[in-house]
Amino acid sequence: MHEHDVEARRVASQAPEAPAPRADEAPDLGLFRVLRDDGSADPETDPALAPHVLLRAYREMKRVRLIDTRMMLLQRQGRVHFAGECRGQEATSIATGLVLERDDWVFPALRESAIMLVRGFPLRAYIAQYFGNAGDVLKGRQMPSHMSGRAVNQVAWSSCMATQLPHAVGAAWAAKMRKDKAVVVGFVGDGGTSEPDFHNALNFAGVFKVPCVLVCQNNHWAISVPSARQTASATFAVKGRAYGVPSVRVDGNDVLALHRVVGDAVARARSGGGPTFIESVTYRMGAHSSSDDPTRYRSQEEVDMWAQRDPIARLRRHLVQRGLLDEAEEAAMEEGLMAEISAAIQEVEALGPPARETLFDDVYAELPWHLAEQRAEVLSSPPFATGGPESPPKPPGVASGRGH
Repeated sequence: MHEHDVEARRVASQAPEAPAPRADEAPDLGLFRVLRDDGSADPETDPALAPHVLLRAYREMKRVRLIDTRMMLLQRQGRVHFAGECRGQEATSIATGLVLERDDWVFPALRESAIMLVRGFPLRAYIAQYFGNAGDVLKGRQMPSHMSGRAVNQVAWSSCMATQLPHAVGAAWAAKMRKDKAVVVGFVGDGGTSEPDFHNALNFAGVFKVPCVLVCQNNHWAISVPSARQTASATFAVKGRAYGVPSVRVDGNDVLALHRVVGDAVARARSGGGPTFIESVTYRMGAHSSSDDPTRYRSQEEVDMWAQRDPIARLRRHLVQRGLLDEAEEAAMEEGLMAEISAAIQEVEALGPPARETLFDDVYAELPWHLAEQRAEVLSSPPFATGGPESPPKPPGVASGRGH
């Protein structure tokens, strides 16, 4: 192992929160928190959320973790081809979904898909996107974990990092030009801040004061690159200073703190106050994706340390302390969620592939004559059976079996 890799591991394994300025004195250098380690809330920063909001936040975080666990299992069984879980990072997406209004837009990265569920996207259609079958509103055209849905104004992200940020800022610019009240939220990981699109987006947002909130989920690892090797800045949030964008650094495992910080930023954008850049300090407890083995680049001790800051466990302690949740209620909640998820998976997995004619959908507002002819020809031919005697013959040299 190279010397700089050893140093990177050493830095990444240290406790990430060194003494910092107060969040109200230097919000892009400090760390805004509400929940204390014992589950109590700091009265100076507590957003005083209603009990039903707190319980919903807990339920939503539990649901997305259970979904991620099942999808990773299905991927290992070969039933879906890819999965990217957000274990340990649920608080950011759930808090964001709770503060947005119906007409707001979301441009996610890999680990924010659950915002769709918080905003009312059907679980069945959400899970169908993993399978890419007839239940998928994207008609099987995106790889799994790249969810989107027009019904909830969430736009698919690209696996090319940070490309969604200029899109988010552009959509916010359009909202400003149209004088509507929609706010746009765009997400990026800590690794994506090294991409040109990150800088283009912040510069445009700062110059034109568009109604957007840009959120960096700093989970400390851009696949195998630790944040210590990603930037020399004191924080990621401080990068906003160069673009004139007010920036805040928040505890990304504290859903109450996130609710307040993201909520304030959304309200500011909606009132004409311009953009905000938020660094959500969190940790990816699982693998980068089902294609990754994190044991090759980080220690179990580091993972165990962050597991003590699990956002779900922290909110649970708060709810129990306030008398809003007990063991029986939590067991019933989890049982209900597991039944809901299992039923959706069973229903979706039984569906066939997207209909052949959908190949021609969503290409033109009005199908041109040559595509109309092709569509008619496709529909006039009987479909091939999958794997049976009616399947088309394989070209010479093509082996049987599943491809890569």
